[in-house]
Amino acid sequence: MPSYASLSAAELQQLTTLGQLKASGYQPRSVKQELRDNLIQKLRSKQDVFPGIYGYEETVIPELQRAILAGHHINLLGLRGQAKTRIARLLVGLLDEYVPVVAGSELNDDPLQPLSVFAKNLIAEKGDDTPVSWLHRDERYTEKLATPDVSVADLIGDADPIKAATLKLPYSDERVIHFGLIPRAHRGIFVINELPDLQARIQVSLFNILQEGDIQIRGFKVRLPLDIQFVFTANPEDYTNRGSIVTPLKDRIDAQIITHYPKSLEIGKRITKQEARIREEQRGLVTTNDVVHDLVEQVAIEARGSEFVDAKSGVSARLTISAYEQVIAAAERRALLNGENHTYVRIADFLGAVPAVTGKVELVYEGEQEGAGIVAEKLMGKALRTQFLQYFPDPEKTKKQKDKPNPYKPVQEWFGSRTIDLLHDASDEDYRKVLNVVPGLKDMVQQSVPAELSKDNLHFWMEFALHGMAEHSLISRNRLTAGAQFKDLLSSMFTMPNFGDDDDDDEEYLSSKKRKRR
Repeated sequence: MPSYASLSAAELQQLTTLGQLKASGYQPRSVKQELRDNLIQKLRSKQDVFPGIYGYEETVIPELQRAILAGHHINLLGLRGQAKTRIARLLVGLLDEYVPVVAGSELNDDPLQPLSVFAKNLIAEKGDDTPVSWLHRDERYTEKLATPDVSVADLIGDADPIKAATLKLPYSDERVIHFGLIPRAHRGIFVINELPDLQARIQVSLFNILQEGDIQIRGFKVRLPLDIQFVFTANPEDYTNRGSIVTPLKDRIDAQIITHYPKSLEIGKRITKQEARIREEQRGLVTTNDVVHDLVEQVAIEARGSEFVDAKSGVSARLTISAYEQVIAAAERRALLNGENHTYVRIADFLGAVPAVTGKVELVYEGEQEGAGIVAEKLMGKALRTQFLQYFPDPEKTKKQKDKPNPYKPVQEWFGSRTIDLLHDASDEDYRKVLNVVPGLKDMVQQSVPAELSKDNLHFWMEFALHGMAEHSLISRNRLTAGAQFKDLLSSMFTMPNFGDDDDDDEEYLSSKKRKRR
């Protein structure tokens, strides 16, 4: 008979008795040893251990691999939206595809190392004829969100009075225990999300499980050497706002790995493109480009450095994912309203994703006074301002260059006595018609954007140029109920305020607020 290690998954499932399992040469392994062995194999064969996790290649992933090789319990510490739970779920890929268990056992008993009374009695009764079943790796993962109502009975277990009465056994007998989630996760991975939210008295119940491996239920000590890989996730904000990890429990968690947000715009784009749920019919209807991706990612970057946003709370990667989905949905809606079979994404679609931003940022006092919607618009305005400089000349530098013509001057002069309204739901034909009215705008785009421009792409860049000029105070942009109005900067000073103010304006505003509070 071939050795156990060389058997395929289909061949393993043909082993249905303890005798057959012994004959195959099967040897028990702890779950930590299993994770370690499979990680070593993947590292040696240069396989991607954590597929779909970007930006952690030089930081989090090496630390995580070292913890697994060391056989450590792990705490992933980081702000919201940093892929902590996703990483924990990917650990399942380091488990064997199938492992043998005593058929019918509650605790996934290893046939050669039975843990429960049920498994021990069954093996004593049937010997090599003991039935064996096979547990897939996906069934060996258990996840529990820590909430204030979680009890010891939920995690550890409790004595079942109905079992005790039916079997006529005392509460001290292990057979009357209804086991909780942790014992049922024996030989697997157990994840507790948001650990600080777990009440301190519940955290205390984990001490012995992590260190000694025994549990106590209603005062009766039950020796269960559980074999579990524990993974915890925690948000440092929770340490002060809602709860904390009790010190003895922190001491028992071997490795604390700190996660972080993407350190570059490109990494953020890769994450958003992977996670955004764009349907096939949307892909066929809406054409987009990398500039829109850049703008969406830039909003998160601006939010993480904004005076209005609580930095301790963080800005989740879900912001950019939701915002990008709403950008595509806005373009889709416009096409449906106008009966068009195809459309190109617009800056107006990007600015329509305000609802995806307002619910994803926690504001400080000044931000709350300003209002979530206004803060979101400011962040989007700053994103436009920053990305505009990646493609067009810096307006401040062009003012100082006396030997070269100012590329913005023809557009500025035309707006001296005219206005245009760009409506969100305008048809593609009306949209192009309005932009083509502005003389010099097309030439400015063609000189600054080196990429080959299609008809739809050209008008996207023309709209982008107008919004960028407005953010750099070359022209005025005022918000309308159904769109945006562009006109001369001077005339706008006597009407509606522009949205997406400069950093200097924000700092002056904050200073005035602080003076008033004093």
